[in-house]
Amino acid sequence: MTHPLGTVSAVRDHGIRVLTGAGIRGADVDTELLLGHVLGLSRGQVQARAVTDAALDPEQHLAIVELIERRAAREPLQHIIGRAPFRSLELAVGPGVFVPRPETESVAQFAIDALLAVPTPSPRGIDLGTGSGAIAIAMATEVPHAKVFAVENSPRAFVWARQNARELAGDNLRLIFADLGDTPATLEGEQLDGTLDVVVSNPPYIPLGAIPRDPEVRLHDPEAALYGGIDGLDVVRAVSSRARLLLHPGGVLIIEHGELQGDAVRALLSADGWRAASTHRDLLGRDRTTTVLL
Repeated sequence: MTHPLGTVSAVRDHGIRVLTGAGIRGADVDTELLLGHVLGLSRGQVQARAVTDAALDPEQHLAIVELIERRAAREPLQHIIGRAPFRSLELAVGPGVFVPRPETESVAQFAIDALLAVPTPSPRGIDLGTGSGAIAIAMATEVPHAKVFAVENSPRAFVWARQNARELAGDNLRLIFADLGDTPATLEGEQLDGTLDVVVSNPPYIPLGAIPRDPEVRLHDPEAALYGGIDGLDVVRAVSSRARLLLHPGGVLIIEHGELQGDAVRALLSADGWRAASTHRDLLGRDRTTTVLL
């Protein structure tokens, strides 16, 4: 006897109903990605199978329904499928590491553009607080003639960054296990202080009293990657201080921040002696990135 949910179309419809009822935006996208994860198909291929009412075997059906239930409980989609898209990359992610967001892709673009603008043959950049390695790996792969360093102090996040670097990056990326405020001045005899062209960071910037609305963030992203002190800017201050030593004169600092923090971040950086502070909007028109020059 065929299970009532024994086709791609029926399970897709079921998943959309369940995830919509759980308050998940884009329930159709998540359902199709979960189907694709189990079946080894792209979203387009899942949609084609749904149109033709392709059958599922009992094991596939059970696996997909279980994943839908996990997503309905607000477990992040990226944790369930073990991957998060970022620009042209597919990053491995899971418990213990911040899931990279689409808005950070524009932050990475500023860092990539800054590296490409360096007139020397081997520009040098660093990502402070790299997490999964998203920004640093994007820099290293999209500017292959650059040398990129990435700093992370969470042992659990560092494991993910190391896996992603091994899978996706080449020899031009170096990982450093350290607190971003204590980034070493030299690394195995190589001078870092005063030699870098670009410093970029997506630091924790949520104020302590501002609890994220989404359960996926509140319950699953590591707190150390979210909260930046009472005003949300404690780690921004540490980035500013360390970046002033890492960069050479004329170097660029690029910082991601919350949509309401642009004025405060520009004021903080200007008070620290940075020049040409400018805040830029993301693709949704929200303040997202501030750049300054040393």
